[in-house]
Amino acid sequence: MADKDQKKFGFLSNYPFCSPRKLENTHEYDADTKLDTIAVTAQCKLGDQNLASPVVPSISLSSTFRINNVGEYKKCAEEGYIYGRLANHSCESAAEAINLLEGGTGALIFPSGMSAITTTLLTLLQKGDHVIFPDPLYSGTYRFAKDMLHKYGIEISIVEAGNIEAYRKEIRPNTKVLYGETPTNPTLTILDLDAFVELAKSVEGGSLTIVDATFASPYLQQTLKHGVDISIHSCTKYIGGHSDVIGGSICTSNKQLYEYIAELQRQMGNIQSPFDAFLMLRGIRTLPLRMVKHSQNALTIAQYLEQHPKINRVFYPGLASHPQHEIAKKQMSDFSGMVVFDVAGGLEAGKTLVANVKLIVLAVSLGGHESLIEHSASMTHGEEIMSKKEREDGGITDGMIRLSVGLENASDLIKDLEQALAKM
Repeated sequence: MADKDQKKFGFLSNYPFCSPRKLENTHEYDADTKLDTIAVTAQCKLGDQNLASPVVPSISLSSTFRINNVGEYKKCAEEGYIYGRLANHSCESAAEAINLLEGGTGALIFPSGMSAITTTLLTLLQKGDHVIFPDPLYSGTYRFAKDMLHKYGIEISIVEAGNIEAYRKEIRPNTKVLYGETPTNPTLTILDLDAFVELAKSVEGGSLTIVDATFASPYLQQTLKHGVDISIHSCTKYIGGHSDVIGGSICTSNKQLYEYIAELQRQMGNIQSPFDAFLMLRGIRTLPLRMVKHSQNALTIAQYLEQHPKINRVFYPGLASHPQHEIAKKQMSDFSGMVVFDVAGGLEAGKTLVANVKLIVLAVSLGGHESLIEHSASMTHGEEIMSKKEREDGGITDGMIRLSVGLENASDLIKDLEQALAKM
């Protein structure tokens, strides 16, 4: 291990790990295997099945497993299953598929995106550590950072999203984690992952990098390949893809880091249910097709909105007008399905627009097959989450609209937006 890594991951060396799980995939991939193929086929082998095995993994509902011989208990724990909280085939199949898409050393799935975020942070941080967060960021993460971490004696700084120099200015001797989002929720700011990792390397003693890449999906952006330590996804969104499952995931670029978080996850009991893991894996099977359609529709709608007289500004990484368009092109294979725009007329105009859509659904969340719209200042980033000044500091205007573009025909979505805009 290099000296820099020894400093960064040194805290892992004294931890009493359980024996790591020995996972084997049903398929063999080479370096040229495409992500589309991995998404469709990735699956953990289920024990010794010499004659036949299910094409679709069965849902592992059993809470405990019969052990044939007490002398094989340790082997069962490493290669089979003994208790559902520790491991089961449904959760491992979904996690391994995510790991292969991300190009990581291991992935874990959780009962929500927030449980993935909070478990990871609480596992890695201790009293006296310092974390730097971007502004804006997902409102749940924002609340946790502002309201909860100080109770554990953890210091935080909040800096302008995507601004590497702003991160640099807040680095302290005790900075343990640099936390980022890309694209950022809700302003779609792009964080330069290469520059982010280089900044972390400059921190004396080493700093871990964690990036929430939910808005991109692991199909359009392989975050770990840029050197990031931990990639996080709310699997409720694009990975699930059908607005019918709540889940989260983390994936690491360091095997020992993965095993450390996995052990703490098992101790905390913060595990995904087998049925929801099954739904997550089902979503992964069509992720490549959906992300292509989401991106195509989003670009069409962003281009329409950009020329509309009632729109002040459109935020979409695929537009040349986006301030980090070139960075997005460098680290994303396409630009995903989120479009954010600022309507003329501010708060009341934003409320009027979202109240008058007919085809598009007024709802929080994103990444499903259907198009969802929300008014950020009234909903996900409203007064119960943050003050008007906090919103303004993060670039969230009163008229900001967040549109999760679904899989409908783009012309029908434009027609719906047109009639709603006419009522402003």
